[in-house]
Amino acid sequence: MQRKSFEKMQCPIARSLERVGEWWSILILRDAIRGMTRFDEFQKNLQIAPNILTRRLTALVEAGLLERRLYCEKPPRYEYIITPRGRDFRPILLSLQAWGNKHFAPEGASVMLIDLSTGLPADPILVDRVTGKPITDATHANAAGPAAGPGVQRRLGKPRKTPAISQDGTP
Repeated sequence: MQRKSFEKMQCPIARSLERVGEWWSILILRDAIRGMTRFDEFQKNLQIAPNILTRRLTALVEAGLLERRLYCEKPPRYEYIITPRGRDFRPILLSLQAWGNKHFAPEGASVMLIDLSTGLPADPILVDRVTGKPITDATHANAAGPAAGPGVQRRLGKPRKTPAISQDGTP
């Protein structure tokens, strides 16, 4: 069965899933961000079949998330280095981790994000880099962007403006 490609879709989520939508890809990126670089490290840590690992590493290199570098000529051996594009995936991993801890870890967190200066647990949220405000349904919405085609424009239209809401929730 041939998998559908999302590459031509205008949706940025679909295009991202084209690159990292298989669970092995996300786990490989997790390990690469944590410093793993060698094929055997990924294979041992993930307990993944070599043929699947080879395919996923190749796809991540082609997507520009990892860089393949020769580290031994005889026999030829490669390491896989996280790229800036791959490192930009870290906030998504941290969000998945927090979401998983909140909803799918009834026994409690096995891995958690901490503040290195205090040692206290951190609770990541999505924040607008421009204003510093947390992104919520009440304050932010998707809108058609400058490259949106007619279908996206129809579905999303122009950004809606809502009246400013005060601290107590009144307009």
